[in-house]
Amino acid sequence: MNKAYLVLDDGAIFEGQPWAATGQTFGEAVFSTGMSGYQETLTDPSYHKQVVIMTAPHIGNTGMNAADEESSKIWVAGFVVRNPSPRVSNWRSEKSLEDSLIESGVVGISGVDTRAITRHLRDRGAMRVGIFSGVELTREEMVIAVRKSPTMAGSFLAADVSTVDSYVVYPPEGVATKLRVAAIDLGIKAATPRNMAQRGIEVHVMPISSTLEDILAINPDGVFLSNGPGDPATMTDVITLVRALLDMKMPIFGICFGHQIIGRALGFDTYKLPFGHRGINQPVKNLKSGKVEITAHNHGFAVNAPVEGNFSTVYGAGFVSHICLNDGVVEGLELLETPVFSVQYHPEAAAGPHDASYLFDHFVELMERSTKVSE
Repeated sequence: MNKAYLVLDDGAIFEGQPWAATGQTFGEAVFSTGMSGYQETLTDPSYHKQVVIMTAPHIGNTGMNAADEESSKIWVAGFVVRNPSPRVSNWRSEKSLEDSLIESGVVGISGVDTRAITRHLRDRGAMRVGIFSGVELTREEMVIAVRKSPTMAGSFLAADVSTVDSYVVYPPEGVATKLRVAAIDLGIKAATPRNMAQRGIEVHVMPISSTLEDILAINPDGVFLSNGPGDPATMTDVITLVRALLDMKMPIFGICFGHQIIGRALGFDTYKLPFGHRGINQPVKNLKSGKVEITAHNHGFAVNAPVEGNFSTVYGAGFVSHICLNDGVVEGLELLETPVFSVQYHPEAAAGPHDASYLFDHFVELMERSTKVSE
């Protein structure tokens, strides 16, 4: 039987079997702890340039379907599973997982102990990885190739995944339009504007290159900053745009990458987490209500903001609204004098629990309150 190899940049090598497309691929090795939702993971633009290791051992039994895709393509650089399902058994399935990966040219590997790889990354931190399938290289050559590949820190990737042209997602039939939002696409998932539209928001999804003038031209009631890939420290143009919006006291809601950009716009640093948070079962504490929410995460960077008490910014006082219960990482920010808030996770939860869906309602309330004040 042919062999495939997963090679980490610390020299660790895991031997498995060829699966999905063959060849070689490189990226940042990350693990996702979700037992389901692999299709949403694969089509999430935030995973651009990342090789995803699924910790759960059995993947692929529900196949793939167009309705659950979060973007127009599979974005992961590689996919790693232990036991791919030998058959698809779901009435909504339109094709198998492996066929979809082959069609997209995504190199994969199966038959490796994904929980052992997860423990390795958890103990040693996220690192570069290569998958070599059907490639004749020595072990030393594979390790060298991995170490020559780019790191995630310092990577500017959002422009690769952002829409080229603006488009509009309208409220569904029977839902009245009451607000308009400019959503800056840094790697937005389809479920996000859909969640806003269901609440009566006309969502204008706009390219990463959009200027302040472009945004004001649609006369929005608020601005949304989406999730996306890469290092938030590289997003200088978008950070400058956010500061201009903050000066105007424009209502702003940011998630994931957008949260990190808001943090930097407020003057905080961001930093690379040892191995990040990825999956659909991450516990977050809402410091305002005291409630614990189970949330969907996909991030490798975090905002360095003080958790205790209020903090000061040039845009007024604010506070950390949420923290991760696993490691104390800042998961939410909110300003007291400016209508701005953000969370590090995914309230659209595709896939995932819906504990955080109230955040879209909070955005609506924030915009409606701001509109009344301006009147």
